[in-house]
Amino acid sequence: MSFTVEVLRALKGDCLILQYGTKAAPGLALIDGGPSTVYEKHLKPHLIEIRKSRGLEADAPLPVDVLMISHIDDDHIQGILKLTKELVNAQDALQSLPFKIGAVWHNTFDDIIGNATKSLTATVTAAFGAASLSGDAGEVDALDPDAARVLASLGQGLRLRDDTKKLKLRLNPQFDDKLVVAKAKGPKINMGKGLSFTVIGPMNAEVVALRKTYERFFKEAAAKGKQATAVLAAFTDTSVPNLSSLVVLAEAGKKCVLLTGDARGDKVLEGLELVGRLTKDKKSRIHVNVLKCPHHGSNRNVDPIFFRRIIADHYIFSGNGEHGNPERETLEMLLDERGDEDYTVHLTYPVDEIDVERKQQAKSQGKQWVPKRHSISSFLDDNAEFAKKVLIVDETEPRVIKLT
Repeated sequence: MSFTVEVLRALKGDCLILQYGTKAAPGLALIDGGPSTVYEKHLKPHLIEIRKSRGLEADAPLPVDVLMISHIDDDHIQGILKLTKELVNAQDALQSLPFKIGAVWHNTFDDIIGNATKSLTATVTAAFGAASLSGDAGEVDALDPDAARVLASLGQGLRLRDDTKKLKLRLNPQFDDKLVVAKAKGPKINMGKGLSFTVIGPMNAEVVALRKTYERFFKEAAAKGKQATAVLAAFTDTSVPNLSSLVVLAEAGKKCVLLTGDARGDKVLEGLELVGRLTKDKKSRIHVNVLKCPHHGSNRNVDPIFFRRIIADHYIFSGNGEHGNPERETLEMLLDERGDEDYTVHLTYPVDEIDVERKQQAKSQGKQWVPKRHSISSFLDDNAEFAKKVLIVDETEPRVIKLT
């Protein structure tokens, strides 16, 4: 039984592959696909290499047993949309498909916010036309970037839903095609070939609260006569996609990987308590072999308690510095909690490249940038032992973390 985690460069986003099972019956799970350019540059070539390594014929599809999209932000879903579009085009042309997807795990926008979706869609189409839901929000971007972000996410979610229907893919089959949510004492879900998933988030109470929040939001917006761009911009205030990120504990044999999407760290801890992997005692801990750190290492999504209660052998921070992630402060938290213990930190881009983007982000926000206080490079220079734990994902090959 083998189990590996493969980390691909994905610009500001996430793109991971799990391989597991045996040589006779290998399994593969694809977790997020990064922004659109990641598919052609990194993801597709690597999937082709995996197909070759398995000895499959050039026209034989590579089985992707599980395709999981943590949430609909473009830095997670766009690369997947490139993949599904290629499959749809091949199907329409009566050509052999390069990949055969067994199951899709994804919570659609409709399922997450319920009736509020109708209000959001009506607001968008009335102001910008039905074509605005194509996923291209350029026209709105000129008016308000926050509004454009919501519009793009809505369009991307609709495109993914349409592609799954065209390809006749089962959506959340282990949940009877309904919403994937964490439940009290939630069981391990057998995904086949020795892999199991335990859903840590979102929790049902969160989803219910989100639905109520957004139904009330649109009623109030309509009553106040707000313009469409203002409605869309305000819609980002509680970041519904991030709050509804899928969080999954993937296990094969005695090894486990915690996949957190862009979830908040406190919600991850609550979910682990809900399913019984942590107790309510705030001193209780869980050990995982790999932790994909939330929201690309944003310091707004974690606190020291998160790193104190979740102990990992490998920490993955996927991000190229855009939007400031990974943050130096997050790495400082990790060092403060783990010190010189035995663990490895995986960054998807070189530190100097990350710092260039982080510096630009600080300037765009009108913040002062002092390298000694703000750069990751300076932090590693000042903490030589921690720096030895840091590995950089190669530009041409994924980082392969072999667990068994």
